Amino acid sequence: MFETLLVDVDGSVGTLTLNRPDQLNPLSTTTLIEIAKAARWFDEQPDVKAVIVRGAGRAFSAGADLTSFSGPQTHSPRDAADFGRQMAEALESMRALAVAAIQGWCVGGGIVLAAACDVRIAAEDARFSIPEIDLGIPLAWGGIPRLVREIGPALTKELVITCRPFDAVEAKAAGFLNRIVPGEDLESAARELATSIAAKASHAIFSTKRHVNAVTDQMVGTMRSWADADGLVVGFGDEECGIARRKYLEGRKRRS
Repeated sequence: MFETLLVDVDGSVGTLTLNRPDQLNPLSTTTLIEIAKAARWFDEQPDVKAVIVRGAGRAFSAGADLTSFSGPQTHSPRDAADFGRQMAEALESMRALAVAAIQGWCVGGGIVLAAACDVRIAAEDARFSIPEIDLGIPLAWGGIPRLVREIGPALTKELVITCRPFDAVEAKAAGFLNRIVPGEDLESAARELATSIAAKASHAIFSTKRHVNAVTDQMVGTMRSWADADGLVVGFGDEECGIARRKYLEGRKRRS
C-alpha cells in the first residue's frame, strides 16, 4: 500500500510506522506524501479512534531527507517544499487522535511530525534537534506556529536559532511531551494510551479534538504556513545559505 510506511489497524487502534530504519526514517518527498495519504486512509476506517505514529528501529525520524529535495524531481521545487506542510495539516486534521511514540533521535521535520500529533510519549533516550538554520534554511512545514503553540515563543526562538540538541526531560518540562517512559516500555505505553482513548465514545473524542484544535488555531494559527515553502526555496538557492549547509554537512561527516 505504501513504499516508506507500514499502516495497520487492530480493532479501534491504528498504527502508522515510518519504515526506513536503516536511514533513521528520513522524511523524503515520497514519505511526506504517503503520511498525508495514510491520514486520509485512516479517516475512511470508521472504527479507528486512535492512531499510534512511530518510527521503526532506533529512531523516530532523522528529519527531512535533503537528497530527495535536491535530486531529480517529478514536482516543481515549490510543490516539493510544500509537501511537509500538507503532511502536518493532514495528520493534525485526521479524525482519530494521533499518539506519537518517540525513541532515539527526533530531528527537524520529525519534530514537526510529532508536533502535529495530539499527544506525545517519549522514551528516556529520546533526543531532539532542530538543525535547519545550521543547514541554511528556515524551519518550515508549519513548524514555527506549532512549536510556539506547544512551548511558547521565547523557547521556540532559542531552540530553532541556536540549533542546540535537547533531551526528553527538557522537552517534557517545556510542555512538548505528555509523558516519558523507559525505552523498553515505549511501545506498550503508547498502545495502552491509544487503547484507553479508543475505549471511549467516538463523538466525545472527535468533538474534543476538533474543539481544542479550533481554540488553538485562533491563538496560534497555522494558516500562514503555506508560505513556508517559499522560504525553503529561497534557502536552497541562496549562496550564503548554501555555504552554511555545506559546512554543516561536512562537519557531520567528520563527526560520524
